[in-house]
Amino acid sequence: MEKTTAKKTTKIDIKGKIVSGYVNHVLEHGYEPVSVFKFAKDLKMKEEDFYNYFTSFDSIKTAVWSQLFEATVESIESQEVYREYSAREKLLSFLFTWIEELKKNRSYLLSLYGSKKDIKSLLPTEVKIFKSKFKDFANEIILEGKETEEIASRPILSDRYDDALWFQVWFVFQFWLNDTSPAFEKTDAAIEKSVNLAFDLMGKSALDTFIDFAKFMYQNK
Repeated sequence: MEKTTAKKTTKIDIKGKIVSGYVNHVLEHGYEPVSVFKFAKDLKMKEEDFYNYFTSFDSIKTAVWSQLFEATVESIESQEVYREYSAREKLLSFLFTWIEELKKNRSYLLSLYGSKKDIKSLLPTEVKIFKSKFKDFANEIILEGKETEEIASRPILSDRYDDALWFQVWFVFQFWLNDTSPAFEKTDAAIEKSVNLAFDLMGKSALDTFIDFAKFMYQNK
């Protein structure tokens, strides 16, 4: 009786292969591939196969930013203690964990953004998906903070809290790109100080107490 040996088939992650191939090219050369045709050829694949997964190199960069966000959220939400955190602590946890993910890709990120002078005022197209995902995440934190009264509800201003937190995230990224301190200690300090400031501003302040009192006096005069 003949024995039949089952052949194992390894499923290749084409999308992952393209992303890692692009990142490696940037790391090795300091710039993007000259064309999709040449890039696909180097990966030993047809150009049309590339377009089954991505439409351009910008879409690959978008995927990298999306992966950075997903990896960060997956890491913090895997910790049981995270669910017990306050809104402030959840944002701190996100930023500290996000920086750890950025560290794994620092050379790649520096190659693309380290020398860009307009990054402060002009958000790169590929970062917009990360911004959208973060603002959704931030709005969940903001809602929790309002429920626990850690964050004050204010007319008009409350609708812009997510923009304020996004501004903070983008500030941290730019600070980290230029940080030369050991173990990026200054970035850690910047995160802690900026988050504390943000929550102090979003929290109930003496001004809110004064406005409440003035409103009460007006309604009861």
